[in-house]
Formats: sequence, structure tokens, C-alpha cells
Amino acid sequence: MSRLQGRVALVTGASRRGRIGAAIGRALANEGADLFFTHLHDYDKEWNPTDADENWPEWFAEELRQSGVQVAHMSLDLAEPGSASRLLDEVQRAVGLPTILVNNAAYSVAADFRQLNEALIDAHCAVNIRGTFLLSAEFARRLEAEREVRSSDSEFGGRIINLTSGQGKGPMPGNLAYAATKGAISAFTESLAAELAPLRITVNAVDPGPTDSGWMSEEVKEALLPHFPMGRIGVPEDAARLVAFLASDDSQWITGQIIHSRGGFL
Repeated sequence: MSRLQGRVALVTGASRRGRIGAAIGRALANEGADLFFTHLHDYDKEWNPTDADENWPEWFAEELRQSGVQVAHMSLDLAEPGSASRLLDEVQRAVGLPTILVNNAAYSVAADFRQLNEALIDAHCAVNIRGTFLLSAEFARRLEAEREVRSSDSEFGGRIINLTSGQGKGPMPGNLAYAATKGAISAFTESLAAELAPLRITVNAVDPGPTDSGWMSEEVKEALLPHFPMGRIGVPEDAARLVAFLASDDSQWITGQIIHSRGGFL
């Protein structure tokens, strides 16, 4: 398939095999997009040591290159000041101006009201809110500048696709800071979509629901399965297929949507 031939896609937070970020990268590359992805081994090692592998990003890049596309990557902490501009500069240098942005990177540490503190809130806000907001804004500013250069090309635009967590579908006790910051992304998606529509940049968010990306124990799977009327638990490829669609021209009339693609999860 080649719906994204000639496009450049940026996917944040593709650090680990078997996770949603990796599945999205594969789906976009399989559609012909040149790809740049970010990863952060230090975060993975601290919070998910079982599948943290500092060599995996280069192995993954080589896998994607087998699809015939350009691939580059870098380690990046979106909480660092100036990270958005630094990242986009590197993407343009390595593979070209991106017209597809997938905000998949997230900071998540379980915490209930007893554990909530200033540092935990700030850490979630720095990545999930500030990092996502500033990267999206800088991405749009660069596309706006490119559009002015291509003044005769009225169809030139882009795609911003955010990953959210269904926090609007019900409470998420034990994940207060994470749920609140992901809720901010949903609100940002709807308002940014209205601002960027004149530039032909669509902005949507995907809620993949509970996804078996390696973190689920057998006990968790057993508890969740009855809530999936389709008879199976979601997998990363489910989210990736939707993201690939939203990145394509087929989705050009869809913007400002929070899409709950969760297999009917109740």
C-alpha cells in the first residue's frame, strides 16, 4: 500500500517493541511514509525495566527501512525546554519536513490521592501537556511557513494525531495526574483543530482503550476480556490502523474528533 508515499511522519514515544508507538511506526512505513521516531531509554529503564532495550531503536529503524522508506530516530525527553524545536530541526535535516505528527509519547506513573504531590503533577504536565502542546504548535507553524512558500498549492496541509486514554468515558482512579493531563490533550485537540482547519491541517485524537501491549498480566486479561463484546482484547495494531487512516488523504474531512476505537469496550 502507498497511501502515504512521499510523506514524512514523526512519531514520538516509539521506545519499545510490541507497544503502540512501534505498531504505528510500522503501519505508516508500510503505507510508504518516511519515518522519524523518538525514544527515551532512561524513562523505559526506570518504569518498565523488563522490556527496556537501548539497542532496540536502531534494530527497529533497520526493520522499517526494509519497507523501502527513509528512517531516522533520536533519544528525546519532551520535558526539556526547547525540545520541540530541536526535534523538528533534526527531523527536517534527516528525512525532510514532516506533514504527519503522531503525539504518542506520554509520562505515566500510577498515583492515587495519597501519593499525589507537586513533583508528580509537574512531571506529567511537562510531557503530556507542555510537550504535546508545544510540539504540535511548532509543527503547525512550520507547515504554515511552508504553505506560504507554496502559495499556489491550496491543498498542502498536514495531520496531527494525538493519543489519549478514554478518560472522558469514565473515572480512572489511581491515575489522577495521568488522567487529568490526557484530558487536557482531548480539550486541546478540539480547539487546535478549529485553529488549524484553514491551513488544511487536521487534528484528531485516538483512544485505543485497554491494549495488550505487553503490560497486561494474565489476571488483568482475564478480568478485562468480559468487557470486550467482540471477544478479544485490543492489540497495538488496532490503534495503528486507525492512525494510518487518519494520516492519509482519506481522512481529510475528519478533524476535531476524539475517536474511541476500543472494540466496544464496556
